[in-house]
Amino acid sequence: MAKHTVSFTVPKRALGRADVQFSIKQDKSVLGTLTVSNGSIVWFPKGRTNGLKIRWSKFDRMMRNEITRIEKR
Repeated sequence: MAKHTVSFTVPKRALGRADVQFSIKQDKSVLGTLTVSNGSIVWFPKGRTNGLKIRWSKFDRMMRNEITRIEKR
């Protein structure tokens, strides 16, 4: 089973106006970067400068309709 590592950087400015970036790795190899903002999330696959953007409302619908595994908090 692959081991995934997630790390993030918080900018040194007001979080309300700055994106948070998560660096996603699988077995020490970079998969990509996930950028989280107030309006959307953007996935930048490794080696790509153009990201795949999805608004929060669409992300919510996608997760509710496509994901089958449920976890409790």
